[in-house]
Amino acid sequence: MSEKSETSIPAPVSRTDEEWRRELTPEEYHVLRQAGTERPYTGKYWDTHTAGVYKCRACGTELFTSKEKFDSHCGWPSFFAPLAEGRVRYLRDSTLGMERIEVRCAACDSHLGHVFEGEGYPTPTDQRYCINSISLTLVPTEE
Repeated sequence: MSEKSETSIPAPVSRTDEEWRRELTPEEYHVLRQAGTERPYTGKYWDTHTAGVYKCRACGTELFTSKEKFDSHCGWPSFFAPLAEGRVRYLRDSTLGMERIEVRCAACDSHLGHVFEGEGYPTPTDQRYCINSISLTLVPTEE
């Protein structure tokens, strides 16, 4: 087992639909539990450059860090990789008449956004994790 906690697979989080509705705002519930999308350029983190860790808004699992965040100018926070592969899971999404890869929290199965490849961004992975701000909570790094 790795000594670094960020590579560990998070413990599963299970709640009823009623519990999620009590814990989340209607907007959070729509995106996180119903795979909705916030409007571009409206979320809290699309243009932030604060150093820190981005956690799942629903369950608190650490998902991304500011070190992998980059300016894609798409209107949503963009990352070139998750904190660790075990922190997110991927589903084929063929809604809206296109093929995409949905990104979900591995712990609570909440919708985060989508991942795209081959768009030509100058990142180490050539991937863009396009994540809804409302799906995340930023915990700033203490200086």
